[in-house]
Amino acid sequence: MIEKQVEGEKAFIDLYLPDYRKTFEENPIDFVKRFKKEGKLFLFLDEVQKAKDAGEKLKIIYDNFPDVKIFISGSSSLELKTKILSELVGRLFLFNLYTFNFYEFLLAKDESLAKIVKEKRESLRKFLEGSDDISPPSFQEEILKYWKEYVAFGGYPEVVKAKSIEEKITILKNIFSLYVEKDVAGFFGITETSKFEDLVKVLAFNISNLISISSLSSELKISYDNVEKYLEILTHTYIISLLKPFFKNLTTEIKKASKIYFLDLGLRNCAIDNFLEFDKRVDKGELSENFVFRELLSNFEEWKVNFWRTTGKAEIDFIVRKNEQIIPIEVKLAGEKLGKGFYSFIKSYDPERAIIVSLDGFEKKNINKTLVQKIPVYYF
Repeated sequence: MIEKQVEGEKAFIDLYLPDYRKTFEENPIDFVKRFKKEGKLFLFLDEVQKAKDAGEKLKIIYDNFPDVKIFISGSSSLELKTKILSELVGRLFLFNLYTFNFYEFLLAKDESLAKIVKEKRESLRKFLEGSDDISPPSFQEEILKYWKEYVAFGGYPEVVKAKSIEEKITILKNIFSLYVEKDVAGFFGITETSKFEDLVKVLAFNISNLISISSLSSELKISYDNVEKYLEILTHTYIISLLKPFFKNLTTEIKKASKIYFLDLGLRNCAIDNFLEFDKRVDKGELSENFVFRELLSNFEEWKVNFWRTTGKAEIDFIVRKNEQIIPIEVKLAGEKLGKGFYSFIKSYDPERAIIVSLDGFEKKNINKTLVQKIPVYYF
């Protein structure tokens, strides 16, 4: 809306605040009149699930104010679906709202660099869709400096705006504490919050890796059913995402296990209390792979994303698919050699093109009939 300069009044209301919530619950008509002038009103309501009978109140507003467009959000998708969406069938569109992606992060830091990164991303999109050319890197040192900050502290808006490292860390710790207190203990009624936090920590240490519910249950002394329940909570509250495998051969390719990724790397680093700068870290590869997944999720929604792994442990980090197109994406930092999985996948599936993601490399070559393009990580 900001980019397209949509005309109309805009009001942003947090229903976690008692005064606003009380009026919304008791008199939704007057609530809207408080913010509406002449013409269209775009009404943004956050933490709407906190209001009593919120779905019913939203329906009243929708039916009485045709020129009011309502945007509702909340920290828990399960809570929204349970309390609200059943009242609004046929009246709403659903979409996921994540923390800032790298382009949005750059918009808050350096708008001209953000435009350059957006152009690189569009160039990558065209390559995925069939173009043989992709825009070469520019201003790489400056962009990577910001990228390294992003993978350390993530994209929560308040964290991005914070000036000092100490302030960023404090905000992230507060976000995590409030999440456990409000959502995990409050809405979901989890009493063993320490066990829940232990699971989050173990998952954070294992980003970009396969997870086993049985192993997690055994290691943490949590029942199998509770591990499943906690993973579902973490997924529906947008803390993690579990990536499923791509397979066609039921005998030689993994078809059940999932890989774990965090949707905000700042929160991930908070969970393991590690905010070291990127160049000093031992988890550079895992952070880079998690970053690529997160950007694929928000910037390439039209592509189906999976990973690929065989029983012989040949592996590709990501397989992206659209229509009949299948493209392998492998994340390799400077100096790392391609594993056997990359060549094995190309031999088995003969993709038209493939992507190698590095920190700052850029080159093009052919492997068999496959056009392979190496790009810097921030192109996503």
